[in-house]
Amino acid sequence: MTKNNTVIRLENVWKIYRMGEVEVPALRGLSLEIKRGEFVAIMGPSGSGKSTCVNMVGCLDIPTKGNIFLEHRNIAHLSESDLAQIRGKLIGFIFQQFNLIPTLSALENVMLPMVFQGIPRNERLQRAQRLLEMVELKERMHHRPSELSGGQQQRVAIARSLANDPEVVLADEPTGNLDSKTGSTVMDFLKRLQKEEKKTIVMVTHDAYVAKHADRVEILRDGQVVKSTINRRERK
Repeated sequence: MTKNNTVIRLENVWKIYRMGEVEVPALRGLSLEIKRGEFVAIMGPSGSGKSTCVNMVGCLDIPTKGNIFLEHRNIAHLSESDLAQIRGKLIGFIFQQFNLIPTLSALENVMLPMVFQGIPRNERLQRAQRLLEMVELKERMHHRPSELSGGQQQRVAIARSLANDPEVVLADEPTGNLDSKTGSTVMDFLKRLQKEEKKTIVMVTHDAYVAKHADRVEILRDGQVVKSTINRRERK
């Protein structure tokens, strides 16, 4: 694995939360490397540190100690304003709860992240339309979230995560609120992002079946990787 092919690297990352006089370590020297274009699933029991790990990669938090390299830039100790800029340009987010704005249409929800990057309205509109067509929602783009099914809302969220053409897509339990059939459809779209759009996918899941869609599964326990598995079907 060459450094030129690595998009995310965590080196001996610790995250310690303080609750009064008590220190609670969520990550304990976590090291992890993710290659460009790879699909990695992160699993582990409740309290294992998997959500904290994704928050670090997503520039939503900074470590107590250790280094985090995103596109070869150490983001471990950047200011919040710098982290926000990186989030907006390099990372797309997909959440279990969808997090769509209820008063906006599907089209407007997808356009919104581009506003903060200063993209002209006409370009925002064209890109959002293309993304919604990609996730097969051309006929539903003017509907609000309350008028869409759970699976359709998650597909809007997938389209929104791609609005600024990020290098990395972080998916936090993307099928957690969906039935198994709809969840499989969403996973098919994530695989398409990896294969056709050449995106790097990092997904948190508790579902072993969902994790089988990934190239590699990293299992966390007590804030450390305890097992790394390559899914056989992905081997060449």
